[in-house]
Formats: sequence, structure tokens, C-alpha cells
Amino acid sequence: MSIQPVPVPVPVPPRPAGAVRAFWERLGLPGLIDVHTHFMPERVLDKVWEYFDAAGPLTGVEWPITYRHEERERVALLRGFGVRAFTAMLYPHKPAMAAWLNSWSADFAARTPDCLHTATFFPEEGVGAYVRRAVDDGARIFKAHLQVGGYDPHDRLLDPVWGLLSDAGIPTVIHCGSGPVPGRHTGPAPIARLLARYPRLPLVVAHMGMPEYTEFLDLADRYAEVRLDTTMAFTDFSEQFSGFPPQERGRLADLGDKILLGTDFPNIPYPYEHQLDVLERLGLGDDWLRAVCHDNTARLLRLDG
Repeated sequence: MSIQPVPVPVPVPPRPAGAVRAFWERLGLPGLIDVHTHFMPERVLDKVWEYFDAAGPLTGVEWPITYRHEERERVALLRGFGVRAFTAMLYPHKPAMAAWLNSWSADFAARTPDCLHTATFFPEEGVGAYVRRAVDDGARIFKAHLQVGGYDPHDRLLDPVWGLLSDAGIPTVIHCGSGPVPGRHTGPAPIARLLARYPRLPLVVAHMGMPEYTEFLDLADRYAEVRLDTTMAFTDFSEQFSGFPPQERGRLADLGDKILLGTDFPNIPYPYEHQLDVLERLGLGDDWLRAVCHDNTARLLRLDG
């Protein structure tokens, strides 16, 4: 299955940061918590942006980057929006890369206190040791990207990783849905098998699991420690090729304590506030928005106590 290129809406210039702040101030929140933002070494991020610019085969569509700024400015933008905690989602696409990324991320978190210390891994010899080291060094959250990494989450080399993260209760944001383009190991079936082996494993399914929304909602229903992030879901951009099924909207309310705000900043083809606008447009109420945009992630990551 492949996704055919679709027209991209004419980019809308981002509104001033006050538009984002007005959203959370109206809800009476102290700010936003964004569980899915990307910070990584400059040369790695440059390669990522080059890939998006070329509409590479893992994207399948034109994908203009709205926040193509240097690192300091990107951090300042999030702070200006009132994002009180965010992540450095980074991921390897080959062996002998993850430990180096983890070292960079630990340094970034040390000099950026509002960034949650993020780490990653790849199925390779020594993965258990460097994941243990990252945990001992204070990693709060991990990132796994089955589409880009092209690996099977059941690779035997990852057994000590899943066991450690399950026992430690440290969540992994995992890109496991088959959007925007399927990978060899994407889809709900590998994750269902993984959770059958590690039923207490804390997973945050990125992008609401698009396009297999229903199946990943089922897993969140079945397993206490499975959550989903909103990254790019419901946006005008994603709805063109991977629309959220209207009949499942009621389940968003039923699972409202398991849905977390994520945006993919800075690698988004629209302004940051659009992700917030479309969540409000769902019409699920202010209590739901408060939980999704702040309280659920604060509770998961113990940010308020």
C-alpha cells in the first residue's frame, strides 16, 4: 500500500504566540505539555529536513517545514507559546547511532531544563547496556520509530530494553502506525504481540496510531499503560489522506485520560496553534482539553509532584 501525493493547503503564516497562550489561559491551565517535539543534533535535523523537502518515500506527500529555525529560536518559540515541558524525540535509522544520540540528548536536557530528558534505542549488540545507562542518567521518556528504523519490536536484542522500561515504568513514544507510509513492521499486530508479552509496558502510540486508529484505541482500552498522542491527528493536513473515523469520536471522550498532546514541532507543515484548534474543534469539552493538553502528561511523567 502506498499513499498517493495530495495537494498541500497553502501554508498559513503562524499567528503570534499570544494565540497559543490564549488557548490554555482560557482553559485555566498553567501552560501546555507537549509530549512529541523534535530536537536532535544539528546535522541530523538538517538531514531530516532535507528528506521532508524531497518528499521522500516515507512521507509520500509534500511537507513544508513551518519552524525551520536554529535550535535556540525553536526553544524560545515553545517557551513563548507557554509550553512548560516538551521532549527531544530523536531516533536512529541504523546501528551505532543511538548511544551517540542519547549522549547529545542528555546534554541538551541538562542545558534546557524544560525539556524532558529523552532517549532512544536500536536493536543492536549493547543496546541493553546503553538504555540502562540512559535510565540511570535520568531519562524520563524514550522514542522508538519502527517506520524509520525499519526494525521488528520483537527482535531478541530488544528483550532487555522492553523488560527494563516495563519494570521502571518509563514510557516510550512509539511510531508504530502505518502512516504516512507503511513500514515492514508497522501496524497494530506487532504491538499487540509486544503487549501480550509485556502487559505493563508504558507505550504512547504516536499520531493516534494513524491510519489504524481503531485498532490502537482497542489496545489503549485493553492495556492500562497504553496511551496515544495527538501528533498531527485531526489536522487539515492529515485528514486529506488519513482521516480519523467519525464513528470513533465517542471513544476519544471515553479514553480521555489516555490521550496526550503531541505536535511534531518543528517538523509540521502548518502553524503550531492548528493542532490546538483542531482538538477544540472536536467538541469534546474543556475538561477533555485540559486533560489532553496538560494534566494527563503531567500525571504520567510526575511533573507536578
